[in-house]
Amino acid sequence: MVKSYLIIAGGVGGAKIAEGFASYCNPKDLSIIGNVGDDWEFHGLWVSPDIDTLTYTLSGLIDRERGWGVSNETFRALGVLEKFGRETWMQLGDQDLGLHIYRTERRRKGDRPSIIAKDIARALGVNVDIILPTDQPLNTMVKTSLGWLPFQEYFVKERCKPTVEEISFEGADSATITPEAMEAIRSADVICIAPSNPIVSIGPIFAIPEILNAIKERKGLCIAVSPLIGGKAIKGPAVEILQALGHMPDSRGIAKLYHGLIDVIVIDEKDKYLTSYIEDSYCDVWVENTLMLNLEDKINLTKKIIQRAENYNLVRPK
Repeated sequence: MVKSYLIIAGGVGGAKIAEGFASYCNPKDLSIIGNVGDDWEFHGLWVSPDIDTLTYTLSGLIDRERGWGVSNETFRALGVLEKFGRETWMQLGDQDLGLHIYRTERRRKGDRPSIIAKDIARALGVNVDIILPTDQPLNTMVKTSLGWLPFQEYFVKERCKPTVEEISFEGADSATITPEAMEAIRSADVICIAPSNPIVSIGPIFAIPEILNAIKERKGLCIAVSPLIGGKAIKGPAVEILQALGHMPDSRGIAKLYHGLIDVIVIDEKDKYLTSYIEDSYCDVWVENTLMLNLEDKINLTKKIIQRAENYNLVRPK
């Protein structure tokens, strides 16, 4: 019987399915490892975009229209910074800045980032464990025609327009897994890789050698939900990045990237014609409606995944 679940998540797609699991499961049975590769310093403050999106989503504070930031936000502080000639392309709202000030103060005191993230989540009413994969610096860097850019600069400032030539995860080789992440991976009966960009949202997490080894040595079932439907991403540059780096820009490409790590990939009904190819080449396939437009969709997908996981005959090679 399935007793515990772990979501490995990044970006808006990760937050969506995390919300589905958090709404359907007992919070005590669920953990989420989030992406810290987007973390960067802005205006002297430490910002953690993907962790914050998870936290705001699970707390109910998220701006639903944008998919990030806090609802009913104001940007008066950025207006002041603009008057001083500072770059304000990273849209940090006034409430959001309060969180970043708190995080930065704690980090400067030497507090462990994992504990800070946990305290922030609890203070905002999140009852699910949001776990950092590492407490060391880890930065996703994108090589483009403009040179090497931090991911948020490529994504927000440049609006994903420059052609991607290469992706690098600075600090990954020397980063160590947090005890919380190791325990979550080891104890999970089901690990679900969220429908996040596999290169820039999940990639930084799996670039940490101890994380990758722990996933390979897990006891539980590992499932990935494809972020692509009909060869298109719901949001973000996943297709463009996959193409630029020579990967198939559909669910076959996702399955290939996770080959050897996952037991099952969940693909959308529009992509069911890819089932035979994926099963012959990579892993088992479950076909479901993976488009999550509202909370009901998120819960329904979660329910389907959990029901299938309960009945899945997982055989590990000895």
